[in-house]
Amino acid sequence: MLRLDVNFFDYTILAIYFALVVGIGFMARRAVATSEDFLLSGRSLPAWVTGLAFISANLGAIEILGMAANGAQYGMSTVHFYWIGAVPAMVFLGIVMMPFYYGSRVRSVPEFLLRRFNPATHLFNALSFALAAVLTAGVNLYALALVINALIGWPIWVSIIVSAGFVLAYILLGGLSGAIYNEVLQFFVIVAGLVPLVIIGLHDVGGYSALKEKVTHTALGPNSFSTWSGTNVGHWTNPLGDWIGIVMGLGFVLSFGYWTTNFAEVQRALSAKDLSAAQRTPLIGSFPKIFIPALTIIPGLIALVLIPNLGKDKNATYNDAIPLLMNRFLPNGTLGVALAGLLAAFMAGMAANVSSFNTVFTYDIWQTYVVKGRRDGYYLRVGRVITVVGIVIGIFTAFIASGYSNIMNYIQLLFSYFNAPLFATFIIAMFWKRTSPWSGVAGLAAGTLGAAVMHFGGYHIAYFYKGGVFDPSHSTINAQMLNFYGAITAFVADVVVTVAVTLVTKPKPVSELAGLVWGVHDPNAPDPDTVPKPAWWASPKLLGGTALGIVAILSVIFA
Repeated sequence: MLRLDVNFFDYTILAIYFALVVGIGFMARRAVATSEDFLLSGRSLPAWVTGLAFISANLGAIEILGMAANGAQYGMSTVHFYWIGAVPAMVFLGIVMMPFYYGSRVRSVPEFLLRRFNPATHLFNALSFALAAVLTAGVNLYALALVINALIGWPIWVSIIVSAGFVLAYILLGGLSGAIYNEVLQFFVIVAGLVPLVIIGLHDVGGYSALKEKVTHTALGPNSFSTWSGTNVGHWTNPLGDWIGIVMGLGFVLSFGYWTTNFAEVQRALSAKDLSAAQRTPLIGSFPKIFIPALTIIPGLIALVLIPNLGKDKNATYNDAIPLLMNRFLPNGTLGVALAGLLAAFMAGMAANVSSFNTVFTYDIWQTYVVKGRRDGYYLRVGRVITVVGIVIGIFTAFIASGYSNIMNYIQLLFSYFNAPLFATFIIAMFWKRTSPWSGVAGLAAGTLGAAVMHFGGYHIAYFYKGGVFDPSHSTINAQMLNFYGAITAFVADVVVTVAVTLVTKPKPVSELAGLVWGVHDPNAPDPDTVPKPAWWASPKLLGGTALGIVAILSVIFA
């Protein structure tokens, strides 16, 4: 079992960090007077705060452990999760979709669906999102428990419960503001913890060139640093499969589905003080996202070279790559900072899931369908109670995540079920005003069913196995590739059913679509000429274009 060599100095640094976390929660609590303060920060935060929180909310176990595990298991092809699977969608969210979200003053993604479709679509999505949020929270909670288990040696189940208590403290105290300001702190702590690990690790293996040479002698082989080689359809050898799965499954469906419809991320932008700040939130976050692979994928590759039997030993799974390197390289004191960075990442991820869960449950389920018309203070109390409920459910879902040696395989599976159908419904409804109310719930249900059919059926299709040879034990199946095709299947099923149902059912009157469909102006919206414009260098289009330009250059360099 992994045990980290920590001493008094490391524990002191951790104690100081957790004192800051709880202190920020107490300070944020003073600003919480209404349910909107608790659940949406009163829509008062500046763009630089929401931008860093936007990216920090994603820097959870999915990012740190998951991408390092992907780096060790799939090689440099993992950059596709960033440069194809994140940045373009973040730019699309900032420039195209935030005006819809922020301008309509919706408090959640399901509420947007309620206004665009009908209560059935709204309720289906609210329930499915709530389920997805607590399942994803369990991933971060499990990762937190792994670190505490390595620190103290407590059993995983005890570590999970203790970890849940830390996250509960600062969300319950300060609501979304407490979570967001902690996420800003956590962003810098995470970077401070991972940068030394990368520098020392690269020095130990002899530099970047030596790392490339040594990785070619591992199971990844000579193409491990080539991101596009072996992606031919029908004869794939790339660790992530063929180009159709990478481009359409990851780059389009999963990426846009996650970044543009996942309320755990959108919620950060909705808390911004105005539309300009809301648009710049994901665009500001896209710049650190471009370079985060250096802090996640590179450590995974270093661990693959240095840690014997990584991914083949139950005591050294791919998920353990970062903690194993920390224990190997970092001296006491620095180890404490790195541990604080890890714990910060996992708490940020779980806080993002739980704070979005309590918002959707309070506004979209409880207030809309269970107890209507009560005073705001009642819903503020409900939001706090549901926060506790979400944490408790997350404790149980953490044990599901513990069954995967690479949590990124699990998280992409969840996204194919929940995010892919939602994105298909959104994209059609936003640009086709004929889309009818009942087509929404029909399309979402069909997409979810399509993901399930591909997930379970794919295990019996030889194409998804290495070399095209079916393995009855399923040990050689390319789980990520199957997830990508599951997302494509979900998207196509949703589109087909949504269009079919629309053609045989009555659409909404155009007067009810104001501000919700591209080209249908909302007469109550502020005059665009009166909305404050940012400085030229902070223009959303300039920020988005610059981010895409950097990604294009890096993609050519690392092709």
